[in-house]
Amino acid sequence: MNPLCLLGLNDSHLVALNEPGHRLQAEAREAFMAMQAAAAEAGFNLMPASSFRSFERQLAIWNGKFEGKRPLLDAHSQPLDALALSETERINAILHWSALPGTSRHHWGTDLDIYDPDLLPEGAKLKLEPWEYQAGGYFYPLSQWLTANMARFDFFLPFAEQHNGVAIEPWHVSYRPLAEGCASQLTLPLIADTLRLQHIAGKTHILKQLDDIFVRYIASHSNED
Repeated sequence: MNPLCLLGLNDSHLVALNEPGHRLQAEAREAFMAMQAAAAEAGFNLMPASSFRSFERQLAIWNGKFEGKRPLLDAHSQPLDALALSETERINAILHWSALPGTSRHHWGTDLDIYDPDLLPEGAKLKLEPWEYQAGGYFYPLSQWLTANMARFDFFLPFAEQHNGVAIEPWHVSYRPLAEGCASQLTLPLIADTLRLQHIAGKTHILKQLDDIFVRYIASHSNED
């Protein structure tokens, strides 16, 4: 893949989904639509909450959280005061839930956050927090169906289990045939060269600890089963 596409700096690799505002690579789009159809037969309204996300969008999320302008949560989904944390603490807190710009799987056009709007209670707002998809949560039946069926369509959960500081994301599905190739191209030097040119909050501290960030938060989650 073109490095600019890999990093979310170019969107020429994408096609539109049927749902307005959502895009994927063409092959991933066809696979997702097939999975949607199968889910519909099982009684689920499988919809994307998020698909492609540009570098600019990921950067706005990052900077907003770092500067205390967006909510920042701890590992238990409780609010944190970003400005009361050291820069290193802030970086690690953000990385628990959000990818470093340029490293998000959402840049690739292979990954989606999914939900079923028909399972969301009236008046409830989608939060994309683990409890919604776990036993007793709104989307638990959908999660069970995905666990049993998504591999038929070559999708998997890259964040199925929590380790190395990254949160469980039972809503995040990835199209393996394309995502594996993207993950293999995402290298530490490419990320470092990109971030040096960007106005990213905490840049000095990010670059100082980028080796550790890459090992803990990026490489170890590239191709999880």
